[in-house]
Amino acid sequence: MAMKREIRDLREALLDLTGVLNRPQPDAALIEAAGVDLDRALFPLLARIERRGPLGIVELAELAGRDYTTVSRQVAKLESLGLVQRVPSPADGRVRAAIATDEGRTMTKALDTARQKIIEGLFAHWEPQDVRELSRLLRKFADDALEWTRSL
Repeated sequence: MAMKREIRDLREALLDLTGVLNRPQPDAALIEAAGVDLDRALFPLLARIERRGPLGIVELAELAGRDYTTVSRQVAKLESLGLVQRVPSPADGRVRAAIATDEGRTMTKALDTARQKIIEGLFAHWEPQDVRELSRLLRKFADDALEWTRSL
C-alpha cells in the first residue's frame, strides 16, 4: 500500500516539475542569463544535438517528445542560423543527421554555464550527497522510462 502512495507522490512531484520546466519564464531567464539570442523552443533541440549528435530528425523528435514535422522545421531554423548542419548519418548514409557547428557548441556552452549557475542556486541549501543521490535516482528512472517507451 505504501508503494502506491509513494508512486502517487512521485507522480505529483514530476507533474509539478514538468510544469515548471514547460513554463516560458525559466527558458527566457536562462537565455537572458546566457546572453544569447535564440528562440526558446530551439535551445533544447540544439542542446540535444550538441550532446548526442549526430541525430536524425526522428530520433531527435523522440528524445524531445515533439512531433517529427515540428522538429524538422525547428532543425531547419537552427541550420539557417548556422548552429547545426546536416550530414549523412553514420548509421545509415541515406538519412541526414544534425550535428552542432562550432557556433552551436559555443552557444550551448554559454547556456550550460548559465544553467549551472541557476541550478547551483536551487541546490544551495542541499547537502552534496543529496544532490548526488537525486542525480543517480533520476538517471536510473529516466533510463528505465526511455527503455519502456522503446518497447511501445
